[in-house]
Amino acid sequence: MQIPSIMRIPLMNIKGLRAFRNVVAQGSAAAAAESMHLSQPAISRLISGLEAELRLTLFHRTRQRLLLTEEGAAFYREAGRILDNLDEVPRIVAEIRAERVERLRIVCMPRIAPTIVSPAVSRMAADHPKVRISLDVRTRRDLERWIAGREYDIGVGALPVSHPQIESRPLFRAAAQVVLPAGHPLAEREALSAKDLKGERIVTLMRGLLLRQQVDEFFRSAGIEAAYAIETASSQLACQLVADGAGLTIADSLTTSVVESSRIVLRPLEPRRWTSFGLLIPGKAGPAEYTDRFVETLNRTVAAMLRPGSIEAVDPAVEPQNRRQP
Repeated sequence: MQIPSIMRIPLMNIKGLRAFRNVVAQGSAAAAAESMHLSQPAISRLISGLEAELRLTLFHRTRQRLLLTEEGAAFYREAGRILDNLDEVPRIVAEIRAERVERLRIVCMPRIAPTIVSPAVSRMAADHPKVRISLDVRTRRDLERWIAGREYDIGVGALPVSHPQIESRPLFRAAAQVVLPAGHPLAEREALSAKDLKGERIVTLMRGLLLRQQVDEFFRSAGIEAAYAIETASSQLACQLVADGAGLTIADSLTTSVVESSRIVLRPLEPRRWTSFGLLIPGKAGPAEYTDRFVETLNRTVAAMLRPGSIEAVDPAVEPQNRRQP
């Protein structure tokens, strides 16, 4: 489905976008009208004008109710962050006019947000209190697209990246580990292979996620058909399910570091598997003063977490990476 770029929508339809956002967020045209201090017919006209401009049918009209269509849901999903930030426009304009724009927009993958990025952002905020920092979390599937579109100043995610307009710089690598419930018979072994896990109930991530792809390849390369019992979208939740007795899982050492250790046992994979993480920087980036300072803070945070065999530094000379295209 082709979704029009929100940047092509004329300024006159900002009200239409606000009406669309409010109807979706509040569940009805009546509630949207009240919040915008408009009448319901005015909301309907704004929505109709927006649909005509976009050439999309955003809502089904049923018994005076507005129900999102598939196109409307796709548009909200794609443009939701921009729609949510519409009310920020006057403040941004005022800051630009006053030459006081000091912002840093960061995005990262969920599995490294609490362990690496959160401590670095907290230190950055303490060291530079005048900088407005926004921190977003996106799956790796969305990360490259949003970085390439320059919605963020910098990202932190798994490497390598494939987009030619993104520069990547390696930071560290994290070892994959088998997560077992405490007392499991396999916990007696020093390391575990795919054959050791044959027939075990596996808690895994959903298809399309990077770690799921890596786990699939781990079993496939050994000629083993994994017994996937539960799928989830969160590595941390997968570890929690293991602690609650749902089965075993494979997670990187960053994720396992934030799970209650008394209820689980960790064992390295055999052969060893690693996931590399690094910086994602959009091409043709503007002034990089605060981006560079955040990178320095992030490097210090990573250095404090390095553990041989678990979380290790990487050599930029040999690690796969992208260079920004001219």
